[in-house]
Amino acid sequence: MFPNLKLQHETILHILLYFKWTWIGIISRHDDNGERFEQSIIPMFAQRGICFDFIVRLLKVSFSNDINDMVGDVIEKTEIIMRSTVIALVIHGEIETMLIMRIFSRASAYEHISTKRNGKVWIMTAEIEFTSIPLQRDWDIDFLHGAISFAVHSSEVLGFQKCLLLRNPSSEKDDDFLRVFWEQAFGCQFPNSMVDLQDEKICSGEEKLETLPASVFEMSMTGHSYSVYTAAYVVADALQAMHSSRFKARMIVDGGVKLQHQELWKLHHFVKRIVFNNSAGEKVSFNENGELEAGFDVINWVTFPNQSFQRVKVGKVDSMAPQEEALSICEDAIVWPRSFNQVQPLSVCNDKCPLGYHKAKKEGEPFCCYDCILCPEGKFSNQMDMDECLPCPQDQYPNMERDSCIPKDIIFLSYGEPLGITLTVFALSLSFTTALVLWVFIKHRDTPVVRANNRNLTYTLLTSLFLAFLCALLFIGRPEKVTCLLRQTAFGTIFSVAVSCVLAKTIIVVLAFRVTKPGSKMRKWTGKQQATSIVLSCSLIQAVLCCVWLATSPPFPDLDTHSMTKEIVLECNEGSVTMFYCVLGFMGLLAIVSFTVAFLARKLPDSFNEAKFITFSMLVFCSVWLSFVPTYLGTRGKYMVAVEIFSILTSSAGLLSCIFSPKCYIILVRPQLNSREQLRRRND
Repeated sequence: MFPNLKLQHETILHILLYFKWTWIGIISRHDDNGERFEQSIIPMFAQRGICFDFIVRLLKVSFSNDINDMVGDVIEKTEIIMRSTVIALVIHGEIETMLIMRIFSRASAYEHISTKRNGKVWIMTAEIEFTSIPLQRDWDIDFLHGAISFAVHSSEVLGFQKCLLLRNPSSEKDDDFLRVFWEQAFGCQFPNSMVDLQDEKICSGEEKLETLPASVFEMSMTGHSYSVYTAAYVVADALQAMHSSRFKARMIVDGGVKLQHQELWKLHHFVKRIVFNNSAGEKVSFNENGELEAGFDVINWVTFPNQSFQRVKVGKVDSMAPQEEALSICEDAIVWPRSFNQVQPLSVCNDKCPLGYHKAKKEGEPFCCYDCILCPEGKFSNQMDMDECLPCPQDQYPNMERDSCIPKDIIFLSYGEPLGITLTVFALSLSFTTALVLWVFIKHRDTPVVRANNRNLTYTLLTSLFLAFLCALLFIGRPEKVTCLLRQTAFGTIFSVAVSCVLAKTIIVVLAFRVTKPGSKMRKWTGKQQATSIVLSCSLIQAVLCCVWLATSPPFPDLDTHSMTKEIVLECNEGSVTMFYCVLGFMGLLAIVSFTVAFLARKLPDSFNEAKFITFSMLVFCSVWLSFVPTYLGTRGKYMVAVEIFSILTSSAGLLSCIFSPKCYIILVRPQLNSREQLRRRND
């Protein structure tokens, strides 16, 4: 007469998940039934995220057990239960389990129980029924207030309470069981010639059952009683089916039920096939396993100060419904234990992780006990108790609380910001200075200082430096397709022209002094054509590299969403990093060769010697670009562009100042030194 046990276990699971109770304790019997219960629910619950703080096994109530052992066991288990932070306790047992539960409540009030008495929600299986022994009659039952239990589905049986009210020992004098019950329930004794009742309360037999508290006697039909009531109808219908079957022998009723030519076990065949509606209007039937096809009622216990209580149906489990829809519950009707002030209790190992945090497992603890860790950089969590933080979309970043994402601002080195304005002014000032120097040299083109070292190379060098300063402006402003194509290629080609001019001037200085030696065969290498050849050949190599770069993997406007946390950098993607460093490397090779040649020629006579100034200029140039590589790689966003602009301007300014400032000084400040005779005198 009991439904499938698996249905009850699934119902308990649904209750726990419904109220989000993931941290529970288990109390079961120390017998085979208890072991089967644990083996069934532990893996089932664990798969759905529920873990256990403790599993307590109760000793079976038996007269053969030592009373001291039982009391000691109860006190020990009470310590475990009351010390635990668990709120929800799942209790599996039989009728006598209620006796031990009442001892738990009593034991938790003992002075030597050191643990604080915490509020608990007891979740009892349908096998447990309220019962007590005379010793427990006056014990507090407040521990049951707010408890949740299950009962085999039942309905109100009309006339049941009226039947109870009519029962009394006076009208049924031959019912000895009723007399014993009456004496225990009302605490009185019936007159007996064998016993002196002078100091005892006399039972009149007219006492009213409805005056008894529910802890002594319940006037409503319990789930267990309803099962017995239904069982009687099942057997009656099965007997009727056997009696009416033409294939069975006749059943003779004579002072009771007697079966001729049949064994009692054959009655089971008819029981399994029973389908009928009982007097309460409930359908009664069995499945192929002989189990009652019925659901469960969810009962909420409400206790009162007079030791009475009421079972309130707050939900039900439909055995025929889909698993996820089987449980229906009226949460507002539930009364919780008084310590929770009618607020739904939470039975969790720790509080939920707030928004912006994620769960991190605690070592050595059950899986539902965890720490809450702030989401890492670039991630967020917009729900409580998330296992992992989620990455923001590429165009967004997490806010300070890391519970949502904010759109990133698109940035680039613009002309309107202080850094862009500073670099623009710096570039224009240097280009203007270069143009001014070029104008001075053109104006004094026939003076010895200008003519001393191939003035055409000087003009080319100044023009390339002028363009180099202006080239820096391509790196400022919103990156477009055209500017991205021109940035690096123009910079690489212009700088190669400038450095090759410096290399040509250095080689000519060295060759010039060798030509002055009698019989020198180097005279043919000191002409303008050789200088032009050096500049064109070096520039052509760089131009070819740039053309290959543009043809294979040209630069293009791109959005860098990874470098900066809160901004998207609008930049020029180099296309091919290899080609970028090839262009930069060739320019560096020219600079190193120029520096080496100039360094070797630094001791030539000062009057005609540019080598010393070229040495200083190339030292500055190489230092700037050697520092550029690690700085460029270690910088992010628009500041990478600023580093490259600064390197372009600084290295170009180094060439301009180191090579041309001494000559400008002579031309503008000491013009008396700008004569052939003076130069020859200084050389001598």
